[in-house]
Amino acid sequence: MLLFSTGLPAQDRKVDPTWLHRYVPGLTDAEASSAPTCHYKAIFGEGDNEGRSLQSVSRFGEVTIDAHGSCPTKSYDREEEIYFILAGSATLHDGDRTYSMRTNDFTYLAPRIPHAVENSGSDALRILIMGFRLPPKIAIAEPAAPPKIVNMDDVKEETVEGHPTSVLYKLLAGPRRGTRDAIDQAYVITSLFWMDFAPGGTNFPHHHERAEEIYLVIDGEGDMVAGGGSDGVEGRYPAKAGDAYYFRANCTVGFYNRNKPGAKAHILAVRSRIPQPEGED
Repeated sequence: MLLFSTGLPAQDRKVDPTWLHRYVPGLTDAEASSAPTCHYKAIFGEGDNEGRSLQSVSRFGEVTIDAHGSCPTKSYDREEEIYFILAGSATLHDGDRTYSMRTNDFTYLAPRIPHAVENSGSDALRILIMGFRLPPKIAIAEPAAPPKIVNMDDVKEETVEGHPTSVLYKLLAGPRRGTRDAIDQAYVITSLFWMDFAPGGTNFPHHHERAEEIYLVIDGEGDMVAGGGSDGVEGRYPAKAGDAYYFRANCTVGFYNRNKPGAKAHILAVRSRIPQPEGED
């Protein structure tokens, strides 16, 4: 005969969240690095206390470099990165080559490329840095193509098939076999894109079964959709400039811009493939 006691404490079990939210202006810098002029603010992934939840994203954060300062050289054996200049002027070093970058410039950095960045202006430089892990089965091409610098203002806005016309897209970066994006060099990044929401516009709640995604609200206000499952269950949360959301694979995601005259909203988003499971659950 088994006896059960109702007084036994429940066992605690940490469950990875379906989605994460961060308000970027409210975040503090990570611990000081070896370069005192280089400051990193972890949004998701490396340096964030819930970074273990992410599968393909290694880091998503904001670097601020003081006037005429610099950040140390980095090189990742099996990670690819995207740099997006939020404000300021930068010099990107790739071995013996240097590239000038300015506000709204972006570039793709392949694995194994040693790279460093410095502030070439007199004002603070702000860079959005996105890193993504490559699964072991992916073969890395050698030699890597040199970085391509593109300014987002030079990328045309367009509608995307299957999405409402109340949102215009700029397709910035995508996979190596692609042809639609301004930079097509990535291994696991499926899309870096800019969304321009008309007043009252929406991209409709949807989900991606094999990809995780991050939205960063650049300007405007509306409702962010962050739900769970493939049944389209919605959770709507007020969102404003500086709000960042991470969505796990199969999480319901979307945005509703506020329906007021002249009230546009802009979101910078990135999506990446998650590794295929090795075995059955």
